[in-house]
Amino acid sequence: MKIWQEGMSLVKITYRIVKSFPDIEKYNLTTQSIRCAVSIPSNIAEGTSKRTDRHFGQFLDTSLGSAFEWETQMIVAHQEEYINEQQFLELEKKIQDLQRMISGFIDGLDKKS
Repeated sequence: MKIWQEGMSLVKITYRIVKSFPDIEKYNLTTQSIRCAVSIPSNIAEGTSKRTDRHFGQFLDTSLGSAFEWETQMIVAHQEEYINEQQFLELEKKIQDLQRMISGFIDGLDKKS
């Protein structure tokens, strides 16, 4: 699934980015950013195993929530100057594209029901 692949890409990017965060963030922003990123494709994957579109949709909702949470973590990282403006804008575009994709997938499931 394209949304799962994009989610996995975000995981890879997140691991790369948080390596530059200061040590003080090891158990805060670093851990939270990774957890949010990993949650996105994980919930998509788990949702595909569900027998109904309604149950799949619940996992997609969780994935979407994690995407918005991840976006907030990157806003904080930018405000704290752990990432620069260019990095932030690229990440912002990537996550907003993924949010739209997940929302569109949810809408498609809702129309089928």
